[in-house]
Amino acid sequence: MRAPSLYSHFSSKLAIYDEMFGQAWSEYEQQVHSAIASEDPVGSPRQVMKARSHLFFDFAVADLPRYQLMNQRSVQGFTPSEESFAPSRRVVQLSLDLLAAIGVTDRGDAEIWFALLGGLIDQQLANDPAGHSRKDLLDRAMGMWADSVGLAKEANPSRARRKR
Repeated sequence: MRAPSLYSHFSSKLAIYDEMFGQAWSEYEQQVHSAIASEDPVGSPRQVMKARSHLFFDFAVADLPRYQLMNQRSVQGFTPSEESFAPSRRVVQLSLDLLAAIGVTDRGDAEIWFALLGGLIDQQLANDPAGHSRKDLLDRAMGMWADSVGLAKEANPSRARRKR
């Protein structure tokens, strides 16, 4: 498809970005719903948060331009339409619902989780885009966050055996 023919489908370059933004968040929203359907109902809150964090981390680092469009103001003059922004709002609400279900109701605690996750993603993409150095830190960061919001620690069978 040549550039001029794109404009027979879209009114402008910003309209193309708007469609791409909505599509990206819709794709991730589908992954979240799949994860919810397959989550272990007896999994600990920490396990659930680690799994959800890895889900977004993996989605984000798989495609730098998509991540930038979804989460950074990298296109001058672009603001998503309400229609394209709707999947993003729903994903945030699903995250808030998940947090509430595990006892985390303070919006500040949610924002810190979002920031930790986003920061690790940004560092991964900036410094080791083909590697996994920041992904290797994700569980540790989520553990620190879980400690700060008071989530119960997971039983560690290997540690229990050593204490005997």
